[in-house]
Order: sequence, then C-alpha cells, then structure tokens
Amino acid sequence: MSRLVNNLALPLSRRAVLRGAGCTVALPFLESLHALADTPPANAFPKRFGVVFLGCGVNEDHWSAEGQGADMKLSKTLSPLEPIKQKINVIDGLYVHALTGQGIHPGQTGSLLSGAHIAKGAIIHSGISVDQMIAGRVGDETPQSSIVLACDQPMTGYHESNFSLAYSSHLSWQSPESPVPIEVYPSLAWDNLFDNRGSAQNLSILDRVKDRAKDLSKSISSSDKGKLDEYLTSVREVERRVESMRKDKANADDTAKEKNAMAVAMMDRPANGLPEDLREHSRMMCDIIALAFQTNKTRVASFIISHDLSALYYPFLNVKDGHHSASHNNNSDDYERIARFHVEQYAYLASKLDSMKEGNGTVLDNSCLMFLSNMWIGRKHDNFRLPVVLAGGLGGTLETGRTLNYLKESEDNRKMCSLYLSLLDRYGVKQDQFGDSSTRLKGL
Repeated sequence: MSRLVNNLALPLSRRAVLRGAGCTVALPFLESLHALADTPPANAFPKRFGVVFLGCGVNEDHWSAEGQGADMKLSKTLSPLEPIKQKINVIDGLYVHALTGQGIHPGQTGSLLSGAHIAKGAIIHSGISVDQMIAGRVGDETPQSSIVLACDQPMTGYHESNFSLAYSSHLSWQSPESPVPIEVYPSLAWDNLFDNRGSAQNLSILDRVKDRAKDLSKSISSSDKGKLDEYLTSVREVERRVESMRKDKANADDTAKEKNAMAVAMMDRPANGLPEDLREHSRMMCDIIALAFQTNKTRVASFIISHDLSALYYPFLNVKDGHHSASHNNNSDDYERIARFHVEQYAYLASKLDSMKEGNGTVLDNSCLMFLSNMWIGRKHDNFRLPVVLAGGLGGTLETGRTLNYLKESEDNRKMCSLYLSLLDRYGVKQDQFGDSSTRLKGL
C-alpha cells in the first residue's frame, strides 16, 4: 500500500488523484482507499449546484406538470424527464421582480440568478449570482471554485434598450461589475478539468496515468475496481471526442492568424472551431460537468446552451429559423422542438449524474441541478412567470417528485430570490436577504 500512497494524492475530500506528465486525473469516491467500516451517510458527501439555461422562453402550450412522485404527469416538452421524474421538482409561477418592466432581452436576463437591479449604459452593474455565492462558500474545498460553460459565444455591444449585451450573454457574476468568463470550447474545458498542459497536451491523459491506475486497481476492493473501470472507460470515451474538437480549434486559430489576427470569436461556426453539430457540443459540455461533479473537481457549474438573443440554428430539428427568430413564434411546433431539445440536454446531464453511485445514493442525489429560462412567452417577451425545474435531493435536504405552483400566491410570495435563499440555506450560506427577497420560498 505504501507504493500506492506515494503515487496518489488523497485530499480531505476523500478523492484519489492520479498524476501523470502534465496532467492530473481526479477519481470518484472509492471507499476502500479510506478503510471506512460503513458506507457514509448521504450528508457525508459534498453538495453540488448546477444551472442549465435556455434563452427566450418555452412553448407555453406544452410546458406543464401535475401530480406527485410516480403519478406525476409531464407535458410534451418536459417528457425527456420521465425516467427521473421522482427526482425532480417542477416549479411554476416564480419571477425576478428587478427584471420586470425593464425592457426586453438583456433587461430580462442581466440578474436572473441574483435579483439585483441592473444598469444601462457603458458601466455594467448586476449582482453576485447564486451559483457564485455557493462557490464562495464551498469553492475552497475543490481545485476549481466553479466552471462556467456555454455553447454560444458571448455577444458584445449594446441592445436597442441601451443595456449591454453582456447581460444577455452571462448568467454567472463573480461581482456586481464582472461576469465570470465563459468557456465555449470543449477542448479547453477538458484541459482545465484535467490540468492538462505543456508539450504533452495532445497525448492521451489516460495513457499518461495508466501505470498508476493499474497499481491502484490492484489495491482496492472488487466493487471499487468496477467503479474505477467504469469511470476510466467514460473518460476515454469523452477524450476521443475531444481529440477532433481540439484539432478544429487549432485550425480555427491558424485561420485567424492568416486573416491578420482576426478574432476567432468573430468567425462563424464551424470556422471558429466550435462543433457544427450542437447536439455533440452540448453533450460534451454535459459530460465535462458530470465528470467534474463526480470527481469533486468543482461543486458548482453553470451551462448556457443558448443565450438570450441566440442565433443558434437547429437543422437536426427541421427548424429553419435561428433561435431568437423562432422564439417570436414560440407557440409553434418548431419552437416546442427547440425547447424540448434543451430539456433533453438537461435530462441527459441529470441522468448521467444519477448513474454515478456515491455511497447508497448517486451524485444527483447529492446535487441540485436547475433548469430555467429568462422568459415564459417569447413572442410577448413575458417574464412574469419563469419555467423552472430542479433535479436532485441535495443529500436528503430537498424533497423531490413534486409539482409546485405559486401562480396564485402574491407577488411577494413567488420570487425567484426566495427560492435562492432556500437553496443557499441548504449549502450553509446564511443570508438575511438575497436580491429582492428576505423570505424563504414557502413549501420548498
């Protein structure tokens, strides 16, 4: 065992780390490395928080849920969540007071996760978002305080409402004046996850740690060996997909240099090195978030599939219009397919977390994964109620399998910031007030 310990780093988070040439591979929780007599209770595992965002709302005719637990009935758009419906909460009727009556798009998105009042003009001002509040509490216990990913390049400039387009492009804010930088390239997100750098960057990460992985496999229980093999197989599968994306990114950088330092961000997809197929792009980002949560690389993540005012196209859905244009006819079958596609990505991530065993439960059981949009009805730019879903039980602190409807409550009793206060409590972040609310969400 001494040789094994010399080759591993065993942090307080009870995660082993395999180190190779220019990379670090964090491993999932392995009981036999720590001589634990009993399986730890759910509250012994870290609590994670994630956000998945859809810009411009949903098709309101197909977004609904009723009933509880196994009897819950999900609408067409929410149907991808059927396999995990007993682990979700579908919440209706919440809104962000500071973002109503401020104008369309950036004025409806700029403080979606903070409830702060945003500023027009050249000086951006929002509020620290709920994900970053949680990251500030738990981030020093992980190598990365949070990861912020997207499939859409951030926009620059100003909207006709005189709000900065930064508000439309970002959800996570580390300070009132500064959004968290977004990573849109899967290969760069992957490298950051595994500390992959240096001259060996293009070599397989698993090849660089295979000898240490083999030593570890000999020293752990058969159940942990199965978990390790499953994890390494998953990493290998994702790594193969990353390889081609890394080449595309390199080609884009070379093209930009040839065009006299033209910014890659100004190039159209796929010339900019981003995957042409949004399905592959979004699944890759979901896989990276899942691995980051499983290995305790971070406990906080946000993922923008399509930002507000998005120009993404969906040829695989047989939709001709871009995202924003399609949202102006949001009760169409076309836009319903767009919204359902986003729910499918959310369901994929939640299900992947639910497949990752952790003690007697799963990583999803110890997480809260939130799906939301900045609007309800795109053609009216209506944000007086927002589509919200929570997945995961936060280590037993959050009841699941419910539909919660606040539409008949007073405006003071249906604030998104009340939801955020309730969630912050469960992460040990005690606040008297957050955004526009000083009360917790009733019934959560």
